[in-house]
Amino acid sequence: MSTENYDPYYPDQPVVEQYLPVWAKQPAFAAKPAFIWADDDDTTPSSSYATLTYSDLNAAVERMSLALLDTVSRGDTVILLASPGLRLVKLIFACQRAGLVAVPIVPPHPSNLAAHRHLLRAVSQTSPAAAVADASYISALMDSPPAFSSAALKRLRWVPVGLLETIPAGDGGEDDPSPATRTTTTRCYKGCAAGEAYLIQYTSGATGEARPVVVTAGAAAHNVRAARKAYGLCPGSVIVSWLPQYHDCGLMFLLLTVVSGATCVLASPAAFLRRPRLWLELVDAFGATCTPVPSFALPLVLRRGGRRSGNVTRPLDLGSLRNLILINEPIYESSVDEFVREFGRAGLDPASISPSYGLAENCTFVSTAWRGTTEPKQLPSYKKLLPSARLPSSLASSEPEIDIVVVDGQTGEPVEDGVEGEIWVSSPSNASGYLGQPSASREVFCATLPAGRRRAGARFVRTGDCGVVVRGGTERYLSPDSLRGGCIAAFAATSASSVVVVVAELQKGRSGNVHLRSICDGIRRAVSEEEGVKVGRVVLAESGRVPKTTSGKLRRRMARDMLAGELIPKVFEALYDDEDDKGAATCALGGDNETQVCGGTTSWVVGDAGGEVAGVVAMASGSTSHRLRLQSSL
Repeated sequence: MSTENYDPYYPDQPVVEQYLPVWAKQPAFAAKPAFIWADDDDTTPSSSYATLTYSDLNAAVERMSLALLDTVSRGDTVILLASPGLRLVKLIFACQRAGLVAVPIVPPHPSNLAAHRHLLRAVSQTSPAAAVADASYISALMDSPPAFSSAALKRLRWVPVGLLETIPAGDGGEDDPSPATRTTTTRCYKGCAAGEAYLIQYTSGATGEARPVVVTAGAAAHNVRAARKAYGLCPGSVIVSWLPQYHDCGLMFLLLTVVSGATCVLASPAAFLRRPRLWLELVDAFGATCTPVPSFALPLVLRRGGRRSGNVTRPLDLGSLRNLILINEPIYESSVDEFVREFGRAGLDPASISPSYGLAENCTFVSTAWRGTTEPKQLPSYKKLLPSARLPSSLASSEPEIDIVVVDGQTGEPVEDGVEGEIWVSSPSNASGYLGQPSASREVFCATLPAGRRRAGARFVRTGDCGVVVRGGTERYLSPDSLRGGCIAAFAATSASSVVVVVAELQKGRSGNVHLRSICDGIRRAVSEEEGVKVGRVVLAESGRVPKTTSGKLRRRMARDMLAGELIPKVFEALYDDEDDKGAATCALGGDNETQVCGGTTSWVVGDAGGEVAGVVAMASGSTSHRLRLQSSL
């Protein structure tokens, strides 16, 4: 593993938690804020914001890790259900220091049956020794009806997170036992080694059941060091994030903050959804230099937090931003351009736009298209989409730490430029596999290139993302003023049919049957002309009704099932036969073929090839031979 030990303040550590005592002992860092909880609607910095310094964080992690080891044993698995906030931050690092395997899960509300089923599945798959949650959540769970509070949950050992902060911490002085030698009354405290699992991170479940990815502490440390280097983060960096702390990217930025010695201002996803402008107000108030958001956040802020939304309370100053990181696909050039035009007046630098690519199977980060001085319009584009990562340069003198190739999914042979293939990733950041799924782990995490090829002996992760190396292109937008970008799901009508069903969300306030029929016809024609695929049914749904994951990715299997069960409110529906746009043949739904045709999840990987810009477009998830690409302007 290579290092980036170019400065004495960047001491490479094998595990992220081990950076904390290093910062805590340095006078310049001990009293410096590591994390700030700013989950309110104030528009200026407030004394009510909770601040956690590096010294306080290190002491709290020590205290909570000891308390955890009084309840469970090193190596045990613990489910984390605490509410978003500084306590959850401490808990995540405390689990690593205690040598536990953490499983972060969003605490499901009793009314959210899907989230509840995910919790039950996680309990069954990970066999946790305990679950840590807020005391109020534990009480509510135990008082819930049997349909929600199942026997499996009641059998768990439940630990109120507040109680973990009651054990006094050491003073960190010379006489204070080190993590390597400290003992409790019953067990030895060693911390988590680099090669040991420290996290079970569930995939988003965009195209199927969410899978439990096993992440080692060393792979996570490598991944955030690679991200730190790619984004140029340092102790002077200030990060603003409202991403879910349970989600892979939200969690990565907690680790990235500590590895960089930076300061991170946190808010909850709920606070952002209530008032999207809060995100930019925090950037302004704290002089943030870096902020990660899903690409859907840009149009949402424009609609509900821009000048035309009527929600503007005071001018913003966004001139401090160096990295506005867009973390999920698709990333529409028009959406970015509109956002830059709107907030360029507030000092937003177009060169700060940082489209990025990642997945849980590589501990989140893979690459970014950001170069630090490149404006969005100078980035290569394909079908009006911005790249989200770049290929390693073919002129590089050494192998890249994170290598990306596009191959034929059947043979593993790298494909020529312009030919669709599957994106493979190889790096020390690769996760270890899927928990309890050896067959799927071998298929996904043990891919190799054919003999004679570069890095033929290296193991690659098969991302399941379809990609193509490109140097340019155009896109036919589908009703840009009417459809919501990234909200179009497509799947085969039946297991034996090549006919496609498309479900697309309308922008709010769109109506008129004549116009809606023309939108459906346009979708059908565009798919036929560009993909050679027949569309037998187009359903236009209300805004927000196509199911998505917490990171904004489409859940196609659920969309198919909801459509079959008449659970998606339809604004308009067009049925087509094989020959006539005005036909009325009905397409049957069902079957286990939801991954044979996919759409609406396009991302990029872009880089240098012989001095020329080359890109890889990831079309969709799922290792399929036939994929449908549907894009619409935001």
